Amino acid sequence: MLTWAIVFLVIAIIAGIFGLSGIAGAATNIAWILFVIFLILFVVSLVMGRGRPPA
Repeated sequence: MLTWAIVFLVIAIIAGIFGLSGIAGAATNIAWILFVIFLILFVVSLVMGRGRPPA
């Protein structure tokens, strides 16, 4: 998921360079949403993983 966030961020940067503000804005929003979801899942996996003792 982090990879997709980075891909959309790169698309947004390239579209911004070429002046395609609509595409750049949409790609930036998608990248931001995917990044936030990734962070939430990462924190949840850290919290859930700490409660279990190693086997």
